[in-house]
Amino acid sequence: MRLQLAMDVSELSTVYEVADLVHGVVDIFEVGTPVIMKYGNAPVRTLKERYPDWTILADSKIMDGGSVECLDLVRAGADIVTVMAVSDNATISEVIEVAHAYGREVMADLMCVDDIAARSRELVELGVDYVAVHTAFDVQKFGRTPLKDLQELVRAIEPAKAAVAGGVKQATIADYVAEGPGIVIAGAALYGASDVEQAAIDMKAALR
Repeated sequence: MRLQLAMDVSELSTVYEVADLVHGVVDIFEVGTPVIMKYGNAPVRTLKERYPDWTILADSKIMDGGSVECLDLVRAGADIVTVMAVSDNATISEVIEVAHAYGREVMADLMCVDDIAARSRELVELGVDYVAVHTAFDVQKFGRTPLKDLQELVRAIEPAKAAVAGGVKQATIADYVAEGPGIVIAGAALYGASDVEQAAIDMKAALR
């Protein structure tokens, strides 16, 4: 089980500061959508050059132009790119083809997918490496969590291919770990902590 830190901020300096603190702790460092929208693939390139052996995920949320957008990110050094599961299979297949040609991986984000079981199985058949249930930030304020979605996901596909994101924190992580997903993704609970490194260490320990 791997820990992924999702840096959902738009300030480049914050991304680099947090990366410096947790690069020896978390398994996957996610360059979040806000900073990609603001700076393009430059943060991905910089982080991969700084930490060549660290798994860098670009949360690109690709929905169209699969081959073009994926190609730019893998050339920048992304080890994993994300594509939205609601995208057409043609787009998802293009992302998979390009990523795999470069020896990289693809995570499909199930946000806004109604039939988690059916779509996740279809995505795995297409060749997606990981499938993530994800409770959107804007939805979390209404008390929604991804736990029930994760339970459905791990019943539908191999748990090692499953990932979970959306408000995961130290107080609730045991519930997610109990379902055995391959990747647990935490964001503000880590980068927003008063002691970022210790928060990452504590959450990593919970995965064991």
